Amino acid sequence: MPTTTPSIVLSDLSFSWPDGSGVIDHLSTAFGRGRTGLVGANGAGKSTLVRLVTGDLVPTGGRLTTTGEVDLLPQRLRSRADDTVADLLGVGPRLLALRAILSGDVTEGQFELLADDWDVESRAAAALADVGLGHLDGGTGTGTGPSTVLDRPVSTLSGGQAVLVAIAGVRLRGRPIAVFDEPSNDLDRRSRGLLLDVVDRWRGTLVVVSHDRELLEHVDEIAELRDGSMTVFGGTWSAYERQLAVLQAAAERDVRAAEQVFKAERRQRIEAETTIARRAKAGAKAGESMPKIMANQLRGQAEATAGSLRRAHASSEQEARVAVDTAERRLRRDDTIVVDLPDPAVPASRRLAELTVRGRTVVVQGVERIAVVGDNGSGKTTLLEQLVGAPDARPHPLPDTHAVTLTARVAHLGQKKDSLDDGLTVLENVRRAAPDVPPREVRNRLARFLVRGDVVDRLASTLSGGERFRVALAGLLLADPPPELLVLDEPTNDLDMASTDHLLQALRGYRGALVIVSHDEEFLERLGLDARVEVG
Repeated sequence: MPTTTPSIVLSDLSFSWPDGSGVIDHLSTAFGRGRTGLVGANGAGKSTLVRLVTGDLVPTGGRLTTTGEVDLLPQRLRSRADDTVADLLGVGPRLLALRAILSGDVTEGQFELLADDWDVESRAAAALADVGLGHLDGGTGTGTGPSTVLDRPVSTLSGGQAVLVAIAGVRLRGRPIAVFDEPSNDLDRRSRGLLLDVVDRWRGTLVVVSHDRELLEHVDEIAELRDGSMTVFGGTWSAYERQLAVLQAAAERDVRAAEQVFKAERRQRIEAETTIARRAKAGAKAGESMPKIMANQLRGQAEATAGSLRRAHASSEQEARVAVDTAERRLRRDDTIVVDLPDPAVPASRRLAELTVRGRTVVVQGVERIAVVGDNGSGKTTLLEQLVGAPDARPHPLPDTHAVTLTARVAHLGQKKDSLDDGLTVLENVRRAAPDVPPREVRNRLARFLVRGDVVDRLASTLSGGERFRVALAGLLLADPPPELLVLDEPTNDLDMASTDHLLQALRGYRGALVIVSHDEEFLERLGLDARVEVG
């Protein structure tokens, strides 16, 4: 369990984007030594909070302190075209310096780069082996030594392999505080097991941002970011759900009780109004037989009494209304995305694509759902990229036993969701795919994906992973005519649980064909598949 000494302290922390849109407002909380699962709906501000903790962003108010240096496994790994495994591990310059020294270059600059890290190569190889990647060669099959592995281009790794290498790099650097942002994305079953083992054996402070129920069963506490505030629950995800169920049951009882009080106060106000009206009528009739001065005096007294009575009942009713509103705010009624997929009206017998793997051909037709499955590095993403003719398809070709053909209008959402231009706003990105659609209609479509208000005018670079997915998917679905075949690579990455459920419902009702890569076996089972294509 985490100790009581906090490693990360947020004191009245606030952050707003340059356009004035607020993300975090006067947040105070702390993360202790141990493993914390940071959860919250897409757009709640988790990614922004991570960037504040790591120093990538500067608070616009309040203070953030840490007891040591912070390392980060980012949600989206970024690498240059010529980066190697050593670079992704963070030891590239030191490895080159070591090799230069061993080759006879004993200049002062090389020793400064090495910084006495003489065993950097063996430590890097051990770190890779510790996350199950000791079997990798240099990508050419010509060697298996540590140097060959470290020289392998990152571009030849699968998404899951790259994540494991990056995790190994965080462990290798050994900083006292680490943040993993959606670390289980792209991982196959074996790799997920290795990740869980890493988390179980972690020493120090680890904050895990995730929507992955299984991963969240391996933390010491759950910190939920919701509506700009943070609540910490002791225990794993299951314990969090149990505590939340108790709190929600209590909130529902409070709402019912407050509503009963409100109804009673409203009924009493109405009865009082009736009584006041009856007394006024009786007083007016009695005043007809009284002297005018006396009648006016009695009428004034009656009106004062009636006004006091009205104010008292109105005040009580308003207080009861406020109590209802306060109780209802404790109830969770989260929005979910509305994925309104178009109907391409594809005949059930029409052939849309063919996938040939190891000599076996699977025909995709009509409204079929086909899953491409296999271990990390087996070539699933490469197969999809070749199928759709992605401009950034991986450089190595398909094996001779693999082939693809396409005869349909296709929409492709890749694993990295990099179809967005970070230098453009959300609105500008979506309009690139639908230039003839009026901006107002684009905004309406984005609102159905919970992308609303100022977010539409923000740069894509400021979006969280879940927001990127929703914007990219909205752009695909504005196409006219609509796609006949959807090709999705790990679509549930970065999506919160409610949005994943709604995406599932939409895909099950889609009247075109679907080819999907996903390591989320529960999602695939609920989707209902017509066939699986095993790669590797």
